[in-house]
Amino acid sequence: MILTFFETKNGLIKKSSLILADYCKRLKNKFNLNIIGIVSNEINETEEEKLKFFEISKLYKIQEKNAIANCIADIAKKENSQIIILSHTYESKYILPILSSKLDYTCVSNTIEIPKNISPFEIKRNAFSGKAFENTEIKEEKVIISVNTNSYSSSDNENKSEFTLVDHNESYENNKQFEITNLEKQSSKINLRDAEVVVSGGRGLKGPENWNMIEELASILNAATACSKPVSDLNWRPHEEHVGQTGKTISPELYIAIGISGAIQHAAGVSSSKYILSINTDKEAPIFKISDYGIVGDAFEVVPKIIEELKK
Repeated sequence: MILTFFETKNGLIKKSSLILADYCKRLKNKFNLNIIGIVSNEINETEEEKLKFFEISKLYKIQEKNAIANCIADIAKKENSQIIILSHTYESKYILPILSSKLDYTCVSNTIEIPKNISPFEIKRNAFSGKAFENTEIKEEKVIISVNTNSYSSSDNENKSEFTLVDHNESYENNKQFEITNLEKQSSKINLRDAEVVVSGGRGLKGPENWNMIEELASILNAATACSKPVSDLNWRPHEEHVGQTGKTISPELYIAIGISGAIQHAAGVSSSKYILSINTDKEAPIFKISDYGIVGDAFEVVPKIIEELKK
């Protein structure tokens, strides 16, 4: 039996979770398994309807947002789940090791394909910051995996099926040894972790005064902005925008690298992107080796033309 968790934001099911639902459906049909889903009770009936296309037999709605791992663990024990599947997102990266510890399941992260077998469990995953693939075999019966949804192509789902709704109203004692005293939100910016499109700039932009075109392009594409490590080290941009091995690791649908040479540390943080478009004056720049599309040219000439076309 498959147990999966659908992440939400502002009452909406995230796109990565809908792709994950399709992944679970394919796995169900390949090995004749059942799917049980878990989702926050903040979703409405319209969002529930979206999940009826994925042959889910039962859907648990949870109210405890601060103890998701505890909720999943309790439901996994109750349903005797064989396989727990999460999206390979920042939220699930925190949940996965907690679940593994609570349930004594073997965990495999950053998987990119449907398992070849489930007894023993054989699956392919990204390794070495996306620079290699690894075929993993697990002999234990119960496993937890996280799926890199950008490496998986979902199919069209036309047929609906009903599922049983279960309210999981358990509350959990807060045993955290810290207290949040202040919370500041950036209301005007798109979170890098959730962005489907990211526009990123490097030292090729020559200075912080030239970031207007990056922000304008990002605004048109409804994208988040990012930068390379040298840019954040020079304080051209805030450190929270730094993507790379020592910064944030992201996996958007589209990553646009402007004036970034593409050192191996930077590539490690963005190589999981579904598509990469790079703009650089140096045709030998390493960034082109990991790019799906490349433009050899001056960013100060190319980017304004792209903006002009997008505005039409």
